[in-house]
Amino acid sequence: MEQRIRVLVAKPGLDGHDRGALVVAQALRDEGMEVVYTGLRQTPAQIAAAAIQEDVDCVGLSCLSGAHNELFPEVVRLLREQGADDILVVGGGVIPQEDIPYLKEHGVAEVFTPGTPTSVTADFIRAHVKRKQLTFQKAPKKIAHIGIAVKNLDKALPFYTEQLGLNLLGTEAVESEQVRVAFLGVGESRIELLEPMSADSPIAKFIDKRGEGIHHIAFDVENVAERLHHLQANGIPLINEVPKPGAHGAQIAFIHPKAAGGVLFELCEYPDTSAGKEEGNDE
Repeated sequence: MEQRIRVLVAKPGLDGHDRGALVVAQALRDEGMEVVYTGLRQTPAQIAAAAIQEDVDCVGLSCLSGAHNELFPEVVRLLREQGADDILVVGGGVIPQEDIPYLKEHGVAEVFTPGTPTSVTADFIRAHVKRKQLTFQKAPKKIAHIGIAVKNLDKALPFYTEQLGLNLLGTEAVESEQVRVAFLGVGESRIELLEPMSADSPIAKFIDKRGEGIHHIAFDVENVAERLHHLQANGIPLINEVPKPGAHGAQIAFIHPKAAGGVLFELCEYPDTSAGKEEGNDE
């Protein structure tokens, strides 16, 4: 789901008329935006504080009192002073054409005079907001496994078990992905060998295109659904927009390889720590 644009509609100064501002606020809601209305007679400091507290993308200022040349630039200044200069500021109301260049010079991105269709305002906001980059503070717990595509498990396994001395934890057929998987323990992580069960399986197509080799890297994470929401909100392409069930109760999802220079990453959320450490496939 795309992150919705948040707009703060504000009436600075002593202006006591807000019918126009309410019409604009409702129109922006109809355009799919989240709108916060601060009410009448707000100071620039109150408006800037509310914009930061509400984490908005845009502030829409409306003024009919004639004090726009003082009030609008002051809101812009306060936002910049508090490190929120990424918030788009637009204005509207009864504003003479000769004042518009001054307002733009002082940080107001656009001024919409009476009669401007609300769709024009909405389109401008959509085109000019600086979308906030959401961050997920908690790093993955560890690399859950490295997936390696092989043509034949029986032929590939002896190298890993006999030559590298890795412990074979088990094998499993995952019908949903048409793949047989062997799990090999490496400390707290694993190597997973992936053998296609049919010519239509993703692993078969990978081998046909690139040959045998590393297929993906999987992270053991918490809150996989929330992570997917953050990634999608930041424009990161996903193969799975919602988690899907994996073996042993895991919830998994893949990030599209074009997001990371061709590397396919998997996110795995296990129901408990032991499941992630010791067993199971999460393809």
